[in-house]
Amino acid sequence: MTKDYTPLWKEIGLDLAKHDGLLSVLSDAYKNIYLSQKNRPEGMKYFDFVISEVHGLRIEELYEAKKEKRKIIGTFCVYVPEELILAVDGVFVGLCAGAEVGFEEAEKYVPRNTCALIKAFMGFKLSGLCPYVELTDLIVGETTCDGKKKAYEIFDEITKKMYVMEIPNMKNEMDRELWHKEVIKFKDKLEEISGKEITLDSLKRATETVNQKRLALQRLSKLRAYDPPPISGLDALLVNQISFYDDPVRFTMKVNELCDELEQRVREGKGVVPKGTPKILISGSPFAIPNWKLHAIIENSGAVAVGEESCVGNRNFRELTDESFNSVEEGIEKIASRYIKIDCACFTPNNERIDNLKSLFNELKADGVIHYSLQFCTPYMIEAFKIEKKVDFPYMRIETDYSMEDFGQLKTRVEAFIETLK
Repeated sequence: MTKDYTPLWKEIGLDLAKHDGLLSVLSDAYKNIYLSQKNRPEGMKYFDFVISEVHGLRIEELYEAKKEKRKIIGTFCVYVPEELILAVDGVFVGLCAGAEVGFEEAEKYVPRNTCALIKAFMGFKLSGLCPYVELTDLIVGETTCDGKKKAYEIFDEITKKMYVMEIPNMKNEMDRELWHKEVIKFKDKLEEISGKEITLDSLKRATETVNQKRLALQRLSKLRAYDPPPISGLDALLVNQISFYDDPVRFTMKVNELCDELEQRVREGKGVVPKGTPKILISGSPFAIPNWKLHAIIENSGAVAVGEESCVGNRNFRELTDESFNSVEEGIEKIASRYIKIDCACFTPNNERIDNLKSLFNELKADGVIHYSLQFCTPYMIEAFKIEKKVDFPYMRIETDYSMEDFGQLKTRVEAFIETLK
């Protein structure tokens, strides 16, 4: 970091000693995993900078936004409509949930056999380590799994900031109507806490901003299909993770600049791995920062990750919101329609996810799929079995958490899988 942010961290209530320890561990991990890569695009320097300042400059920006009376809205899920947050001049940020932090404290509130993502977001808060949580005016949860929706009850007692959107379990007409009403309720909540009314103009601008970000991520995704790919899976994952934290306009500009460079690399036949390197599509649970374990294993085992059929990945940017609306009410309908298309494993049935996975596999010219499930994430663990019976390409299931204890075992399994693709 280029500046001492200690006074700011102290003011917002972080545990300074623990926080220094966390940043030291993350800095070492980043150097070992990311900065040790060879032949990285120059455009990744911006994203390296973002990570170096993820608890620094970005937190200062959010702090300044709060002083300007803008509302900071924290989220855990891609079902939360970013367009509505931007339409009230709010700031949309993802919250800390990707590391084995504060689990001992979290397990005082939730069972030990709870998924790592839930224990992480509780652990970060209980340990005083997530500046994003501390700066939020509202934390938006969703009913995508039983563990989360019950944990949100406890999290509300701790933070007094929770707002939960109900995600239907099916996609019938009544379910779509319920979801449409939930989006309207969320709009009303945002207008209430911000004191600003969503207008047709503000909703149009916000929708265009979010769509431009999605288009930039789509562009990046398509470039990963080339052989050899011009960017590593680790670097592409990082860009997707940062999409939940960075200013959307600045982020979009930097992703497009990166893609300009990657397109030049493609024209020159310049890749990060030799031509013909096995290409892996990762499917399943989300990868919150700093969950880089599986990508690091794959890319240190003779393959390259070319895509994520995941909420931190294709599921986040695959669909655009239709911008052809002429009233706020019509805009809300378009937004609700866009978000209900997300094929989370919480839905039953969820056949479109299998179709989308097959389509993405072909689009990215992948050689095999590794289905990744966080331990105790029942929806994705069960769907992993279902998908295996429906696909005709090389496929492997793994279940893991955020710890490094199974790193060696997973590496052995992944190496064996990659050998079958050569």
